[in-house]
Amino acid sequence: MTAELVFVGHIKTAYLTTAQCPGQARPENGTSRIVVDDEYASALDDLNVGDHIQVLYWFDQADRSVLKTVPKWSENNKERGVFSTRSPARPNPIALSTVEIFSIDENVMTVTAMDCIDGTPLLDIKPYINQLKR
Repeated sequence: MTAELVFVGHIKTAYLTTAQCPGQARPENGTSRIVVDDEYASALDDLNVGDHIQVLYWFDQADRSVLKTVPKWSENNKERGVFSTRSPARPNPIALSTVEIFSIDENVMTVTAMDCIDGTPLLDIKPYINQLKR
């Protein structure tokens, strides 16, 4: 079985290497920009400043052969299976972050700082829905 993905843009961050990246997308880490390719810009319609979105992106420089890793946040340096971590190194290096939209200017959104290097390919954007809220 095969699959085909289409990158719909890229993410602009201040980080040039994975070692510089924060462990998570967090407001205290500053901001990032999501740049959607012009042909997909109309897909941003109806998103608003203050909305939270889930961003799917591709860790294009990740080592896809890694099955175990020591997470950055580990207190005991215990090696863990990558499916129990948010490590970029994994068989399918798909990343997911929930961020807040701070501004929208045509095809560019400024959002909570993301945990990826500058130029990371963008896969998709989805609205965040708190399914635990009743």
